[in-house]
Amino acid sequence: MRRAVGLSLACLLSGCAIGPNFHRPTLPGHPAYQNGAVPGDVHASAGAGAAGQAQRLVSGADVPGDWWKLFQVPELDALVARALAGSPSLQAAQATLKASWEQTKVQGAPLLPSISAEFNPTRNKTSRAFSAVPGSNAYLYNIHTLQLNISYQPDLWGGLRRQIESAAAQAEMQRFQLEATTNTLINTLVLAVIQQASVQAQIEATRQIIDSQQHVLQVMETQQRLGDISLANVMAQRAALTQIEATLPPLMQQKAQAHDQIAVLVGTTPDATLPEPKLEAFRLPSALPVSLPAALLEQRPDIRAAEAQMHSASAQVGVAIANRLPNVQLSATPGQAVNAMSQFFTPGYGNWTIGAMVMQPIFQGFELLHLEREARANLLAATAQYRSTVLGAIQNVADTMQALQNDADALSISAQNDMAAEKSLTISRGQLSAGDISPLLLRSAQQLQMQARLTLIQTQASRFSDSVALFQALGGGWWHRNDSGMRNPPADWKAAFTAPG
Repeated sequence: MRRAVGLSLACLLSGCAIGPNFHRPTLPGHPAYQNGAVPGDVHASAGAGAAGQAQRLVSGADVPGDWWKLFQVPELDALVARALAGSPSLQAAQATLKASWEQTKVQGAPLLPSISAEFNPTRNKTSRAFSAVPGSNAYLYNIHTLQLNISYQPDLWGGLRRQIESAAAQAEMQRFQLEATTNTLINTLVLAVIQQASVQAQIEATRQIIDSQQHVLQVMETQQRLGDISLANVMAQRAALTQIEATLPPLMQQKAQAHDQIAVLVGTTPDATLPEPKLEAFRLPSALPVSLPAALLEQRPDIRAAEAQMHSASAQVGVAIANRLPNVQLSATPGQAVNAMSQFFTPGYGNWTIGAMVMQPIFQGFELLHLEREARANLLAATAQYRSTVLGAIQNVADTMQALQNDADALSISAQNDMAAEKSLTISRGQLSAGDISPLLLRSAQQLQMQARLTLIQTQASRFSDSVALFQALGGGWWHRNDSGMRNPPADWKAAFTAPG
C-alpha cells in the first residue's frame, strides 16, 4: 500500500503534460512540381554568350550554402561576404534570435525551486503600556532576522513544460525568420548586382547605337548638301537620334538606384565605391539542384517558421487546459532571529515555517474556458497557415522551373532577332549610301536593331536571375552556413530549447 501511495505521489509531483503532442505534418498525397517527369536540362541558346549555355537539372541534389559562387564572379563573392558581415538587418535578426534563446531559458526557470535570502536588522522600542518583547525584558532592543524564502510549484499537469515548449517553438520560429532574412539579403544583393550589370550593358549598347546613329546623321547631312536627300529626312534622323539619347538618363538613374541598393545591403552608404562586375563576367551554373517537394519541409525557412508557429500554438492549448486544473504551491522559510550579531548560528534562535497551498479556479466569468477555445482556434489557424505556406513554396519552385525553360526559349529568340536586326541594319546602311532605299526604311531598321539589342541584354540577365530564384526557392542552402551569429550554435536547436522533465 505504501509503495502504491509513494508511486502515485511521485507521478503527481513529476506531472504529465496534458494537451496535444505536436507532430510535424506530412505532405498530402504525392505532390509534384508539374505533370510528368522533371525536365533533365535547360537547352542552350546559340549566339547568347555565357547566358545561353545549357544547364542540367539534378533531381534530389543538395543546395550549396555559398551557391552564389557558382556564377564565378569574384566581385560578387566579395559583396556577399561584406553583406553577411555588415548588414544591419541581419545583425538585428541575430540579436532577436539571441533574445528569444534567453527568453526560452527564462521560461524554464519555474521548473526549479526559487530561493532567495533576506537579512533584516531593526532597532525597536516597545511602549511601557505593553510587556517587554525580548527575553531580556528590555523595552529598547534590536532584532536581526536572517531568512531563506523557498518556493516550488510542482508541474502537476505539465502546463509549465508546455509553456517552455511554446517559448522554444517561438525561438525556433525566430531562428528560421533569421534564415529567411539572410536568404532574402543574399538573393536581393545578387539580383541587384545582376540588374546593375544589365543596366550598364544597356547603357553601353545605347551609346554604341547613338554613335552609329550620329554617323548615319553625318552621312545624311552630306547627302543633303549634295542634294541627294531632303532636309526633312535629315531632321527626321536627328529627331530619331534625340529619342535614343533620351533613353540614357532613365538607364543612368536605374544604375544609380541599383548602386545605392547594393551599398545599403552591404552595410555602407551610397557614396562608397563598390565593385561593379560586367554582365559578361557572369557564368550560368552548369548544374542546378531540384529538391523533392518533401525536402522543402526541411529546407524552406518560411515553412520551418510556419511549423514552429503551429508547434507554439499546439503547446498553448496544453497551457490553457492546465490553467483550469488544480495547482499546488510549496513554500518554506527557514531562518534565525537574534538580538545581537554574536547570537547568529547558536542554538535556540532558529525559526521556520513550511506550507503548502492548493489552488483550484472555480469561477472567473468563463475566462479560462474561452482562453482554451481561443488557443484551439489559434492552433487551427496556424495549421491552415502552414498548409498555405507549403503550397506556396511548391508553387514558387514550379514557377521558377517554368521560368528557366521559358526564358531559355526567349533568349534563343532574342539572340536570333538581334543577329537578324544587326544584319538588316548593315544592309540598310549600304542601300542608303547607294540610294536604293528611303531614309524612312533605315530609321525603321535602326529602331528594330536598338530594341533587339536591349531585349537581348534583358533576357540574358533574366537567365542569371532565374538561377538565383531557383536557389532561393529551394531554401538557399542555409543548413550549410552558420547565420545565427553565435560562436557555437547548438547542433540540435529543439533539444537545446527543451527543458528536462
